[in-house]
Amino acid sequence: MKLVHKDIEKDGKGVIVLIPEEAEDMWQAYNIIRKGDQIRASTIRKVQNESATGSSTSHRVRTTLTISVESVDFDTQACLLRLKGRNIEENEYVKMGAYHTIDLELNRKFTLMKEEWDSIDLGRIEMATDPAQTADVAAVIMQEGLAHVCLISGSRTIVRAKIDQNIPRKRKGDVKQHEKGILRFFDLVMQAILRHIRFDVVKCTIIASPGFVRDQFFEYLMQEAVKTDNKTILENKSKFITAHASSGFKHSLKEVLSNPSIAAKLEDTKALGELKVLDNFYKILQSESTRAFYGINHVEKANEVLGIETLLITDSLFRSQNIAERKRYVKLVDSVKESGGDVKIFSSMHVTGEQLSQITGVAAILRFPMPELEDDEEEDDDDSDENTPLPPS
Repeated sequence: MKLVHKDIEKDGKGVIVLIPEEAEDMWQAYNIIRKGDQIRASTIRKVQNESATGSSTSHRVRTTLTISVESVDFDTQACLLRLKGRNIEENEYVKMGAYHTIDLELNRKFTLMKEEWDSIDLGRIEMATDPAQTADVAAVIMQEGLAHVCLISGSRTIVRAKIDQNIPRKRKGDVKQHEKGILRFFDLVMQAILRHIRFDVVKCTIIASPGFVRDQFFEYLMQEAVKTDNKTILENKSKFITAHASSGFKHSLKEVLSNPSIAAKLEDTKALGELKVLDNFYKILQSESTRAFYGINHVEKANEVLGIETLLITDSLFRSQNIAERKRYVKLVDSVKESGGDVKIFSSMHVTGEQLSQITGVAAILRFPMPELEDDEEEDDDDSDENTPLPPS
């Protein structure tokens, strides 16, 4: 994301002009644009003209509109951000108050106006516009006949391709059909890697599977690269690492990222940082439960006595249309930072964020034990999940 212009007043009101440069930037924009914001962007509008004879024709024109946002829709597969709202500025083609839907486009600037830019939004802008704050990883999670090609960043895990291929079973005295099926499957996985993984961005590509599938595939990949003189694969050979996974399904990614040998390769990535914090939270919850709590009520009470060492919170909580609720979470984050605590914002699109969302989306590791919170059984309507059993870590 490129920052073109930024003008924020003392009261928080202001304008920021941005240019999304890659698909990931659409996800960042989705997290900062909400109902009530104003967006100015280039868009396509269908215009109808009526001739003197009464016949009408229509054509499409590109124009710049400013709308007051009423709904935000994000297509995770296409990385498309669609904003619907009413036109609020005079325009040659669109009447004041008329509805229009703007699709944000890559490499086209948009202007975002807010009545109040809070610390969460400004922090995300800073992160999105600073390439040094992102570190990307790719993963191929596979088993015989099934593979998922994933891209992992600090914000999310995207399944770029799913390969599901029927492989004939080995038959006594005849394994040729089985071997042909395996080679066909390996070729499809290789083509998916070449299509979806940008090796100029990705620092590491993990190939993980149960058994020997990963080793067989890696050997096939290198042999084919030599045979076809594929410089993309050959020049990035050092970026590939193999690891064990219990299956070829996406959920196996968490165990792969937890592998110490893989962790050593991924130390600089935010995705791994989130995983470490979440694993540490679960460990403390099991071994020293009075130092780890989840649910907004318990976490706020711990914060009142400056007891939070690390706050874990999902970004989905900041997308709430309830302004008071959103401000509650922003205030919590600001307060923890002011008291010297560490704040980890988890993406709801990443496997770690999905897991944190299962336990209310907010949790904390404390500086000191607070057994009084364990004894507090008080619940309120919006926090009824605080005392529910934990999902397996």
